[in-house]
Amino acid sequence: MTINLFDDSSWESLRPLTFTRPVADLRIGILTIAEKWAKYLNADFGFNTQDYLSTKYPSKIANLFINGSVCPDESLLNAINKLNAAEVLLKGEFIIAYNADKFDLELAKTLKPINYNADFIRLVYPNDIFTHNGTELKKDFSLLTKGRTSCTLSSTNTFLGDNIFVEEGAVAECSVFNSLQGPIYLGKNAQVWESSNIRGSFALCEDSSVKMGAKIYPNTTIGPHSRVGGEINNAVVWGYSSKGHEGYLGNAVLGQWCNIGADSNNSNLKNNYAEVKLWDYKQETFRKTGLQFCGLIMADHSKCGINTMFNTG
Repeated sequence: MTINLFDDSSWESLRPLTFTRPVADLRIGILTIAEKWAKYLNADFGFNTQDYLSTKYPSKIANLFINGSVCPDESLLNAINKLNAAEVLLKGEFIIAYNADKFDLELAKTLKPINYNADFIRLVYPNDIFTHNGTELKKDFSLLTKGRTSCTLSSTNTFLGDNIFVEEGAVAECSVFNSLQGPIYLGKNAQVWESSNIRGSFALCEDSSVKMGAKIYPNTTIGPHSRVGGEINNAVVWGYSSKGHEGYLGNAVLGQWCNIGADSNNSNLKNNYAEVKLWDYKQETFRKTGLQFCGLIMADHSKCGINTMFNTG
């Protein structure tokens, strides 16, 4: 089975994170949205995205087209699997998926409508990534570990709860893992160095490291080939990035190939406790997020020097 994941208007509102990738290539939870759909549907996938991204993210010949901003779940999976040719799955006027022989959203609007009434997670703004990361992390944990047996960690560690899954080659020594409130996932060849304190939900993906003495709070994801340290809370680091030193990162998203200099911090709460605003690239103005806690959004290949202080949002 082959599917294509298409961009809609959310590609614009998710900038700057989507300047370098389709919406479905965003990581939330443990996997990217595209990887989630591939797992749920046992499918190969392509992308219908911006022209300048299509060389790196090509489309494939397919009859099933799914909105790349939508995160899958079992209910959506059942509805999409029931789609017949020339049918479109809708929530109101929002196109979730459709079955046809080409990518054409105007064509999709003319197909036989199948109404979908259940709620689902959809990414519209950058802050949606850390807002929904805890929920998606738990879903991905179940998706990746169901029916499998975890490897074991050294007895030098302390475990509170047993909701932890360790992939082959992952190692940790003299650290505390608290999975009482949420699962902990350690990817292939991941490393947790001594004296780290980790509270789930948490995911450390393949070939990534948590450095000595780190403090990791819930709903945090560290993507593949990354290195982190210091204090991290409800943050998503996509991959190939480094926040390896002391300093605070909270309610934040870091893209790929980012580097945070030593002793840098981001604020995630205004001194007057007011609602945080973020710059909206689509509207070209500041947008109210509806959040009291909102930190740094840093897109691919961005870096900061030592002792950098980021204001809220």
